Amino acid sequence: MSAVPPEAITGYHAHVYYEPATTRERAAWLRAEVGQRFPAAVLGRWHDVPVGPHPGAMFQIAFPVALFPTLVPWLMLNRRGLTVLVHPETDDPRADHLDHALWMGAVLPLDASVLPARREPPSRP
Repeated sequence: MSAVPPEAITGYHAHVYYEPATTRERAAWLRAEVGQRFPAAVLGRWHDVPVGPHPGAMFQIAFPVALFPTLVPWLMLNRRGLTVLVHPETDDPRADHLDHALWMGAVLPLDASVLPARREPPSRP
């Protein structure tokens, strides 16, 4: 198996998990602060039910590689007890979520069955 170079990372996602009945207000504060402090980050929709490989309610923050050194430490210090998954974006979504991820808080079980092992390159005519 060969090493994966850091240049394979095209961006990052942070998934912020919350409980709709008890911690959504903390998640809303965190989401608003990220939006204000990090305008290059793209805030995803609220998902109050599990979606994709995620086992519970969450929203996503998509951000460029250049934002990692400031956004991730900020999340570490300001997540207010919420669980956060940070993973790179490469051509291997399964490895990105399961092998290359950083967890802040509890490590939650992801549904690997919905994660493709490799992205298919665009077909050429």
